[in-house]
Amino acid sequence: VPEHVWRINLDTPEEAQQNLSFGAADRWWEQTDLTKLILASNKLQSLSEDVQLLPALTVLDVHDNQLTSLPSALGQLENLQKLDVSHNKLRNLPEELLQLPHLRSLLVQHNELSQLPEGLGQLLSLEELDVSNNQLTAIPTSCALLVNLVRLNLAWNQLKELPADLSAMKSLRQLDCTKNYLETVPPKLATMASLEQLYLRKNKLRSLPEFPSCKLLKELHAGENQIEILNAENLKQLSSLCVLELRDNKIKAVPEEITLLQKLERLDLANNDISRLPYTLGNLPQLKFLALEGNPLRTIRRDLLQKGTQELLKYLRSKIQDDGPGPSEDPPVTAMTLPSQSKVNIHAITTLKLLEYSDKQAAEIPEAVFDAVGANPVATVNFSKNQLREIPPRLVELKDSVCDVSLAFNKISSISSELCLLQKLTHLDLRNNVLTALPEEMEALKRLHTINLAFNRFKVFPSVLYHLPALETILLSNNQVGSIDPVQLKGMDKLGTLDLQNNDLLQVPPELGNCENLRSLLLEGNPFRTPRAAVLAKGTAAVLEYLRSRIPT
Repeated sequence: VPEHVWRINLDTPEEAQQNLSFGAADRWWEQTDLTKLILASNKLQSLSEDVQLLPALTVLDVHDNQLTSLPSALGQLENLQKLDVSHNKLRNLPEELLQLPHLRSLLVQHNELSQLPEGLGQLLSLEELDVSNNQLTAIPTSCALLVNLVRLNLAWNQLKELPADLSAMKSLRQLDCTKNYLETVPPKLATMASLEQLYLRKNKLRSLPEFPSCKLLKELHAGENQIEILNAENLKQLSSLCVLELRDNKIKAVPEEITLLQKLERLDLANNDISRLPYTLGNLPQLKFLALEGNPLRTIRRDLLQKGTQELLKYLRSKIQDDGPGPSEDPPVTAMTLPSQSKVNIHAITTLKLLEYSDKQAAEIPEAVFDAVGANPVATVNFSKNQLREIPPRLVELKDSVCDVSLAFNKISSISSELCLLQKLTHLDLRNNVLTALPEEMEALKRLHTINLAFNRFKVFPSVLYHLPALETILLSNNQVGSIDPVQLKGMDKLGTLDLQNNDLLQVPPELGNCENLRSLLLEGNPFRTPRAAVLAKGTAAVLEYLRSRIPT
């Protein structure tokens, strides 16, 4: 590195030697100390201790050189926030690094490290740590102190186990342990409440770890292991999972519980030992990618596998009717039938005011369910995850007390007038049906403040919604809505949340900016050009302000 680089803060630039008169704006050398130094992709074999002459550095990037060690003077750079020393030949990291109080990103991937400094946990501000592609056999236990760490990459090392203390990293969202020698994952990791992405590919796992507290886990990659059994209990916990990648294992069976993963978009089960699948897999509402090749499936012809995910799901759905027991085949209710076996949970009706008949794949709600209510007031009805094609007519019997109704995940194509008589209704969940319109009679639901219509087939914004004064939340994502009326929306004083993601809006009317009560306006995934993604990313207030600025005066 040329000497004058290290002395750039100290030496007077040459221009100042000549007797020129500079305006204030040109006197850059007086205004600021060097904050970023990028020396990447050179042939440096060492870095001078003179780096300490640049105390204002926030970024030092020396990746892709031939460094075998780092100067201890790095410890003097107390403003340093990002240090990239990846793709070098470092055998160790100097202890002095641990003195950097503001370091947020430490990138040391692709070096020759066999160990990390014991006190690594002192870097309390660290948010990103990448030590992948080294020769590490252990992680210092002090790492548990890195409570601000968001991303941790341990891939392509020689780790045989993970320290259970990693579970203390309360902010960790992404953990990559690809290509190590892990045989198990410590059960304590299951308490990492912020974890969203977990990569365990190319290890020696024999079973899928349990994750009861990882309610936010969206991606789990565990391909190329030796997993034989998918435990139903483990799957149940993963309610937010979008990606489950289990290719190249030894899985023999897929449990029915996989259908509880209602948000699953990608499921990769290629190259396992699966011989049959639960047909209910076809009902996963968001599944866009299903890989099954390389399995000894008996029930699915090979040519079907090559037709792609949608055809496959259609086939699985068509088999559900053939496979499941018909409604008439329920076991008879006798005096000895336990409450849990009978169709209705009487205890829930009397104590929780809850009438539940969900996840039964039933084409209609049995009379016995309504008969069981008797004179008890019911506040909540849950008939979700069935095969209902219409609103159950007897729902009207509950009109004096019911305020929360869920008919989500059915096949309802139209709303009957019975529903419009439930005048105490405050919450209505109709997502994942096949609705194209709402009847004007719904105007009678004067107390309704939340309606969920996501994943239906609306092509126009249902006009009756404009006339429901109590509405606070409208969820209409994943439909085909082409336009909205900003003037009518402005009249909805209580409306705070409007979700129109993944629709067919070709333009956003600028007058929508006048709806200043909106606290959450979600528009991503529509074909309009403006506002651009960068504006949308700034949040609702910024979008509304942008729209107001576009209103023609």
